[in-house]
Amino acid sequence: MKIKTLTLLLITCMIAACNSNKKQNDVTDTTDSLVTPPAAETTSGPSSAKKFDLNSVPISDKTLGTFPYFNLPENYEDTSKNTIADYDVAYFWVKDHFEKPEGKIFYSRIKAKEGKSYSDLEVARNLDELIKSVDGVKISEMKVPADSSHTIPDNNRVKYMNGYGFMANAITTTYLIRRADRNIWIQLTPYDDAVSAGWMVLETKPFKMTASLIKADAIKKELDTKGHIALYINFDTDKATIKTESAPIIDEIQKLLTANPNLKIAIEGHTDNSGDAAHNKKLSEQRANAVKAALTSKGIDSSRLQTKGWGSDKPIVENTSEENKAKNRRVEIVKL
Repeated sequence: MKIKTLTLLLITCMIAACNSNKKQNDVTDTTDSLVTPPAAETTSGPSSAKKFDLNSVPISDKTLGTFPYFNLPENYEDTSKNTIADYDVAYFWVKDHFEKPEGKIFYSRIKAKEGKSYSDLEVARNLDELIKSVDGVKISEMKVPADSSHTIPDNNRVKYMNGYGFMANAITTTYLIRRADRNIWIQLTPYDDAVSAGWMVLETKPFKMTASLIKADAIKKELDTKGHIALYINFDTDKATIKTESAPIIDEIQKLLTANPNLKIAIEGHTDNSGDAAHNKKLSEQRANAVKAALTSKGIDSSRLQTKGWGSDKPIVENTSEENKAKNRRVEIVKL
């Protein structure tokens, strides 16, 4: 009996000791888990992400036909009309950003001809092999992030809508053919209708300035034949301060008035229809007065100059696009 009692007592003591050790270990483990681990070792060297380098693309000397160079696969067709822009910018996605080459642009929507079923894969694989056959390089193939796609200006996106496809929602594939004298960019993006895709081809070329200043004799000829002429004098945004680049136009008006001492003119300011109408009218009047002040500072008698601000009351085209609005923001010289 005594032996059994001693045995039970011994077992009880052993269990108590184990529980005590377990609690101690639990506390120790909990404490250790609150200790902040040492920070991971960092390096201050350059990012490992490899940036796109246009010059890394080998130069191709393969024979190419005439722009836009590529025919679609058999029984596919371009459905867009008047799809070549002689000179503009387009946005081509390259892994993490848009490249913005400038030059001649072809853009269109690809569809299957009647009786042919459409296949994104068939179109993409044909173009891929064709472009690679002339040493073109695929430089990107992924969805454009939605927040990045919004960096394409609205007017550019709308104008080349058929070329951009359903960008940011479908896979966009971009190719580059690098030539000794130019670069050729190709971009393909399916639409969300499963029966078409947008594609663009851009051939880079240098900008050639063809605009020229209206000279005093040309202004006089327009006044003699039409009685008025629209001049595009640039001002600081929402101000009546004439920008430096418009100084030559002021000089030509001054030359005209100096050479024709009996000529009197009205200087009329015009705006587009953006913003408050009353504000626009006041601004247009201030700008007309700024032109008058610039001319009187050059020795023209103020009695020969009248001013008027029309705001948006007399547009020369409908204010339906940014291009048209730019035409309406003008200063007119009217013969009195």
